[in-house]
Amino acid sequence: MKKKKILILVLIAAAIYMAIFLVPEKDDHPETVETENISASTVNERIDYFALHGWEVEEIAGRDITIPSEFSEAYEEYAVFQDNQHLPLRKYAGKNARLYVYEVRNFRPENKKMLAELLVCDNTIIASMVYSEDGGSIKLSVS
Repeated sequence: MKKKKILILVLIAAAIYMAIFLVPEKDDHPETVETENISASTVNERIDYFALHGWEVEEIAGRDITIPSEFSEAYEEYAVFQDNQHLPLRKYAGKNARLYVYEVRNFRPENKKMLAELLVCDNTIIASMVYSEDGGSIKLSVS
């Protein structure tokens, strides 16, 4: 049980690290990005979302979080990354959400273990990304 808690903490730390150091392509008008509403109310819908984009994943953790009402500089960079994928993270500022973490089964660049994350609020996918377990030396959009 202690190892599982440590793994969850490491995964959360990796997600925070990536949010801080993620430098996606900036959009001059992120508020005008048209977003998609993708249902994620079931396990199958969440896994199918990744499969639709070619990722084979297995869920390894889930945790409730609160999306900040006001985005820090690091969280703004994360939001821009989501804007570029047409995911509606900004619409859910200040709300409670669930963060799911998955192990990617079909992609291991440079023999690195890859993880995927999915942020779900009101049964809608609002953010996602794929990154290396080593703290995010490799970061990719899901789509």
